[in-house]
Amino acid sequence: MFENLSERLERSFKILKGEGKITEINVAETLKDVRRALLDADVNYKVAKNFTDTVKQKALGMNVLTAIKPSQLMVKIVHDELTELMGGKAVELKLESRPAIILMSGLQGSGKTTFTGKLANLLKTRQHKKPLLVACDVYRPAAIEQLKVVAQTVGVDVYTEDGNKNVVEIAQHAIRKAKQEDYNVVIIDTAGRLAIDEEMMNEIANLKQAVNPDETLFVVDSMTGQDAVNTAKEFNDRLDFDGVVLTKLDGDTRGGAALSIRTVVTKPIKFVGTGEKMDAIDVFHPERMADRILGMGDVVSLVERAQMQFDEEEAKKLEKKIRKNKFDFDDFMGQIQQIKKMGSIKDLASMIPGVGKQIKDLDIDDNAFKSIEAIINSMTPKERANPDIINQSRRLRIAKGSGTKIDEVNRLMKQFDQTKKMMKMVSGMGSSKMAQMAAAMKMKGGMPKI
Repeated sequence: MFENLSERLERSFKILKGEGKITEINVAETLKDVRRALLDADVNYKVAKNFTDTVKQKALGMNVLTAIKPSQLMVKIVHDELTELMGGKAVELKLESRPAIILMSGLQGSGKTTFTGKLANLLKTRQHKKPLLVACDVYRPAAIEQLKVVAQTVGVDVYTEDGNKNVVEIAQHAIRKAKQEDYNVVIIDTAGRLAIDEEMMNEIANLKQAVNPDETLFVVDSMTGQDAVNTAKEFNDRLDFDGVVLTKLDGDTRGGAALSIRTVVTKPIKFVGTGEKMDAIDVFHPERMADRILGMGDVVSLVERAQMQFDEEEAKKLEKKIRKNKFDFDDFMGQIQQIKKMGSIKDLASMIPGVGKQIKDLDIDDNAFKSIEAIINSMTPKERANPDIINQSRRLRIAKGSGTKIDEVNRLMKQFDQTKKMMKMVSGMGSSKMAQMAAAMKMKGGMPKI
């Protein structure tokens, strides 16, 4: 995501390196390159031009302090303007009604049904809501079955009416059920088309008028670039939706939709889809996205993902074991499972400042843990609980049982010992020091309420 844009912007700022001050000539040269980079990323032409004009005006009107280099000042101005371009700040969902109603809209193939499940999962796990999904895509073959599978995957209920093609009736019956059975959020999945047509727009407009949703979200595939922006505008003209959801931001996308859509439709991006798994959904933070575009990483989001997998009681038990030097392979396996739940390894690594550029051309396999898991699973319960007893003959047996080489087993044993020492050292820092570190992280801001 944004890899090419990040690289192009970095090259643009190099024009100012070595310059003693900002002038109209070197700023014009830099911003000409910035504008090309934005256009290559499929940003709307008017948006790109207005963006660079604003940056130029601010750069020329600012006195450069002796402690700040012109290139550093330009990065700061571009960062602030990118943040504003994408909305300035995260915008939370308005879920005030009981039940709150969320209406999903979008073209076929945008990932609308999958995102419906992701949103239900987010509200259930992070906000302790009780969502009910409603199947109002009554035309596409197997659409209802797909929603049922998605609902089962995230552990929520779905309302369907076999044979009924009246989506207004289906939605109203579902809302009545939600009131009777104490569901506090209703998420209505609607039909998409391969292209915008009058029948589709009339149906969803009538549905919106009938159920009066708290939120109408437009789901769009970010990989379609400017087509995504144009489609969003047409939907917004008819539906006046409340927010945009960008899916497939983890794919081979140039990012133009994320940078253009807020300006064109004047509606905030509320969520982004970052993978295929049901927990691959993030609240959209413009400032953090600007950080990532400019290669600054996104430590706050990384910490938040870790916190989502964090179990306080389990952590206390683990800390006691570490302090007593009792950390074993069962604990090691538990840590691996938590890391896997946080998302793809490459995506996590890219959130660390300076790392994204280093790994952009690397093919990082998300199945990298498979051989480690196979080796640990080939150990006996006694060996997992007492790693010190794993001698050379046991290692040979474990390698054979896991289908790996003895070198891989030896490497894992060494990694385990290093991890054990590191965790003991971190544990020895004490809770007060850890609290200071956590407080420092929170100074950058946390996740908004949804």
